[in-house]
Amino acid sequence: MELVCPAGNVDKLEYAYNYGADTAYIGLKRFSLRIKADNFYDDEYKRVIELKKKFPKKRLFCALNISFHNHDMDQFYKNLDYFHQYPIDAFIVQDLGMVRLLQKEFPGVHLHLSTQASCMNKEAVKMYRDLGFKRVVLGREVTLEEIREIKDENPDMELECFAHGAMCIAYSGRCLMSAYLTGRSAQSGFCSHTCRWDYDLGTSSSQRLAELNKKGGKLTEADAKLIAQSGMLRLEEHQRPGEYFPVFEGDDFTAILSSKDLCMIDHLEDMKKAGIDAIKIEGRMKSIYYVAMVTRAYRKALDALDGKISYDEARPFMAALEEVAHRESTTGFYYNRGDADKTTVGASDSPYELASTIEEELDTEKILAAGEKLVADREAEINAMHPNAKAAVLRDLEQHPEKVVRTVTKREGWKIYKMNPLNKIDEGTDLELVSPDVLSLKLPASDYEFINPVTGEKRSWVNADHDCAIYTPLKIQAGTLVRMKDAEYVPGKIRDTGRGNN
Repeated sequence: MELVCPAGNVDKLEYAYNYGADTAYIGLKRFSLRIKADNFYDDEYKRVIELKKKFPKKRLFCALNISFHNHDMDQFYKNLDYFHQYPIDAFIVQDLGMVRLLQKEFPGVHLHLSTQASCMNKEAVKMYRDLGFKRVVLGREVTLEEIREIKDENPDMELECFAHGAMCIAYSGRCLMSAYLTGRSAQSGFCSHTCRWDYDLGTSSSQRLAELNKKGGKLTEADAKLIAQSGMLRLEEHQRPGEYFPVFEGDDFTAILSSKDLCMIDHLEDMKKAGIDAIKIEGRMKSIYYVAMVTRAYRKALDALDGKISYDEARPFMAALEEVAHRESTTGFYYNRGDADKTTVGASDSPYELASTIEEELDTEKILAAGEKLVADREAEINAMHPNAKAAVLRDLEQHPEKVVRTVTKREGWKIYKMNPLNKIDEGTDLELVSPDVLSLKLPASDYEFINPVTGEKRSWVNADHDCAIYTPLKIQAGTLVRMKDAEYVPGKIRDTGRGNN
């Protein structure tokens, strides 16, 4: 099965490819359902072209899966030249109004039907085939049994299904709740994830409660069922007092708001037997760390399924999914609808935070020489001072040792690598390295130094604003991620995500 992974920007695209994706899907400008993802703009097509050259066997899909208004169509026409600059292998669309346009303007590019179209039966797949679609991304409500039936009736059609990531409480993601609460339409790519917010459960009528109080406040099973089915229950969002959402319970469900995350990593063989040609990971708004770790886990699992590696080799990488921000997981609709109806609460969380990425190895000798020159120049500057000024400077340096220039010195077997800090890292912090084929490698504080790669000067801390390199005896592959334990993480405790008034 093909592994299709998300890329919210060009950096994530490179990590998706590097960590094992066969294909990555992106959004260009404002025509996909993840407007809050960085998406691709300006001249980033140049980097994408270079990545396709670097990874010649990888494919690129472009999501055009919003519901197009007339003005959206007009904007797309104006941006046709821009889209032609990208090496796109397939467009993912839900709006049939785009079909003829894309077939005319991009005759060599495949059409894939978005899951937003909710295609879930064999006759619908035949219809889309006749319209010129090469692949259907089936609606998330379809079962494995139904997929097998669809494939048997449509052996020439490629079927793609989601295997991992967040799920929406609405039908195949066609939710109106975000637009209702915030004015941000999910169908135009602006979903505010209102189903994940904090709600209180109350009642809209005190009459029934008063009747129950007369009984001593004790609920019988019949009373509870009556309240649940009466429409009296309601939800109130913390930051919107006075706005209520009714809650209604049916005979076999109470599906309220936040769904669990989909995770099928232990069931890929069943997906393959059902006739699925490609599995998809959700998450164009997720971090580089998420994209890399989840892609790596599914790559190893698929390689084990195909006999390229053993399951014993793959399992540690699969288990590392627990180290990525996630909610409780479910198998969705694939086996039993009841699994999909089970909801959860709170935000996703992880015991780690991404500290940095590692790029190419640098010229260690050149940087060592720069450090030596920096020290020599500083000494010459001080020696050239008037004796009184020189004495004052030396006294100041003695009283404030942090002002003394600290430069890197040669260590046998140590190498310097370009580093791209994404969060603040203090020297003395124990770090871990993860890469496509290295599960996790400890990097204790004693085994690295932060360096300014231009001057050779040591740094006591780094962040995204610093030119930075790391000096270490470890051999590090380009594209390695550096992570550190999140001091605020508490297992089993949901933290405030700082959602605010989104």
